[in-house]
Amino acid sequence: MPLLTGAVLAAFVGYAGAWYFGLVEGNFALLLFLATLVTGLYWLAERFWFLPRRREAAARLEAEAASRRAQLQAQGISQVDGGDVSQARQRILMQPWWLDWTAGLFPVILVVFVLRSFLFEPFKIPSGSMVPTLLVGDLILVNKFTYGIRLPVINTKITEGTPPQRGDVMVFRYPPKPSLDYIKRVVGLPGDEVAYLNKRLFINGKPVSKDPVPDFFDEESMAYFKQFSEVLGEHRHRILNDDNRPAFIPGVENFPNKDNCRYTVEGVTCKVPPGQYFMMGDNRDNSLDSRYWGFVPDRNIVGKAFFIWMNFSSLKRIGSFE
Repeated sequence: MPLLTGAVLAAFVGYAGAWYFGLVEGNFALLLFLATLVTGLYWLAERFWFLPRRREAAARLEAEAASRRAQLQAQGISQVDGGDVSQARQRILMQPWWLDWTAGLFPVILVVFVLRSFLFEPFKIPSGSMVPTLLVGDLILVNKFTYGIRLPVINTKITEGTPPQRGDVMVFRYPPKPSLDYIKRVVGLPGDEVAYLNKRLFINGKPVSKDPVPDFFDEESMAYFKQFSEVLGEHRHRILNDDNRPAFIPGVENFPNKDNCRYTVEGVTCKVPPGQYFMMGDNRDNSLDSRYWGFVPDRNIVGKAFFIWMNFSSLKRIGSFE
């Protein structure tokens, strides 16, 4: 068992290392599920096999020591060297290293697995596509049950929950590459006609409220960008526009239901298919979103982003957001 356990642990470490250095395409949900499964099997083996055997061995040791003391006392010998077997008993009952690193970790891994899979999952914002709502380096929490609980790894929905609402900030599996998680704002619901023309958003033919507010200073590019207050559904949030970017959408990919979209020099107009969503970043001219790669199917939904729990560059960032 020590050799087998060493091989299993080495496989986990090797996979994590290869993922870290970009040699393989990692899947943390699958890795966590396998870790929970493997450590759970070791925990069951420890509880119902290894620990009872160690207890039996410790009981035999104590019985043998008691028998030896009784025999010696019968011969008139009252003091016996090595009569205290407490240390030997502790060594026998002690969990070996290969169970410490498997069965011993199972409760912690199980709690992390349940929390991450069914309640809340942490994410780190890697790009500026959601500026000014979310900044690079923001550590956020995603609610995994608002839109319905889904089985980990296969992402199959097992409860209905509340459908996504227009204006929600949502994490989803990137349709062209589902192993990647993206975060954008829900702009179009199933059946909506979404138009983004001359940098103005229209939903079902009606312009979305867009009021100018003071310019936003981007510390990374050391530049100011035009900032607006926009209302989508019940959410009021801020968006950015870059006057140096054109209104038309360059580099559009082929995607399912692309014939639902019309592209012109003014921008794009799309009819959202049933069971799918149209997503856009708040940094409108610096966001790779549904304008470029299409719609997000319901099966790709991960959860609703709702809270910044840390930003090591600015503790003032901690809190909820719209």
